[in-house]
Amino acid sequence: MFDLSSPRTQVMGILNVTPDSFSDGGHFYGLDAALKQAESMIVAGVDIIDIGGESTRPGAQDVSVDEELNRVLPLIVAIRERFDIPISVDTSKPEVMQAAIRHKVELINDVRALQEQGALEVCAKTDALVCLMHMQGQPRTMQQAPHYNEVVQDVSMFFQQRIDVCIQAGIARDRIILDPGFGFGKNLEHNLSLFKHLEAFQSFNLPILVGVSRKGMIGALLNGRPAAERMQGSVAAAVMATVKGAKIVRVHDVLATVDALKIVQAVL
Repeated sequence: MFDLSSPRTQVMGILNVTPDSFSDGGHFYGLDAALKQAESMIVAGVDIIDIGGESTRPGAQDVSVDEELNRVLPLIVAIRERFDIPISVDTSKPEVMQAAIRHKVELINDVRALQEQGALEVCAKTDALVCLMHMQGQPRTMQQAPHYNEVVQDVSMFFQQRIDVCIQAGIARDRIILDPGFGFGKNLEHNLSLFKHLEAFQSFNLPILVGVSRKGMIGALLNGRPAAERMQGSVAAAVMATVKGAKIVRVHDVLATVDALKIVQAVL
């Protein structure tokens, strides 16, 4: 069971079974490779594994329901058979949510905040947690001149609207997690402002998930370093997110993050 009542920040390990994700696309595309990576993350101390079958990087192409199901379901089943670890599924498709829920996933992690037709209804019929992420636009075009009146306020207004819709649909408030959506329709200035004012989202009294691992904002701050060389910057961001009250950090580099957060949490 994924326990958000713990005072410790939870580490969510990213496991993309895609050929085109921005950092690890293709690395874990086969079932054997994905299972080996899952085991590695578990040994490193991960709290939950987030399985994604469709890339949401800027410019990403859409994936059919059948293709996404073929990518994620065998892995969910295989992990369930071999390991005792909570599972999250990173999807916006209600059909994928429904299939994952049948296999008792603990969390639906949706970059579109349950805005696809049927998603609310599917999630209302389960006890799984739901993560509502803010995204301006769609993955193909979201980084083409994103604009906000005031990014923290705009994201907060979006959160309030989606929380209200979820509750009206029958999703209990204590099942909701919020993700500001770093890099999803936001430039570097927007991302840094959201991070600087992350505490503002504590006003919702809901768990905050922060996912900045290896993202473009880290690369930009490290003079254009490629995704594979952004571990230290990503760990620093996870540490800052923890200090600022994040309940979950979504990361590629599980062992380095777990080690860093042990130090932070001992001090805190």
